[in-house]
This record gives sequence, C-alpha cells and structure tokens, in this order.
Amino acid sequence: MTRLTITLSEARYRALEEASVQRDKTIDQLIDQSLEFYGIKTREDAHDLVRRARSHSNLTEDQALAVAEEQVRVVRRKS
Repeated sequence: MTRLTITLSEARYRALEEASVQRDKTIDQLIDQSLEFYGIKTREDAHDLVRRARSHSNLTEDQALAVAEEQVRVVRRKS
C-alpha cells in the first residue's frame, strides 16, 4: 500500500479525528470512503464498471466507455 502525506489545518485535523471516533472508523477508512463517494476509481475499477454495464445493454465497448466517462465528468462538475 502506498503512503501519502497531506497537510491539514489543525481545525480540519481535529474535525477528522472527531468524525473517525463518532463513526468508529479509522481516518484512512474515512478518506477512502470519501474518495469512493466522489467517484475516484482505479482504471481497473472503471473498466469493470463498463464491462458490467455493457453486459446489460446493446452498446459497444467504446460506446459504453464514452457514456461512463461522460457520467464521471458530470459528477465531477457538480463538485
């Protein structure tokens, strides 16, 4: 697993610690869940999503990938 160092304000760090205690989660778990919520996925996860969606549609692989990429762009614009 890769390690990452980030800089947070003291207030933000305290809030993150409090949230982890309240939710009975580690800070790592909270960050991972947040990334998942915002649609941050590995390329492999994205391709798997496209494969599953394609199996339920009449789209070609390229068409399905284009739809998935557009949906990611839409979600990211809303953030």
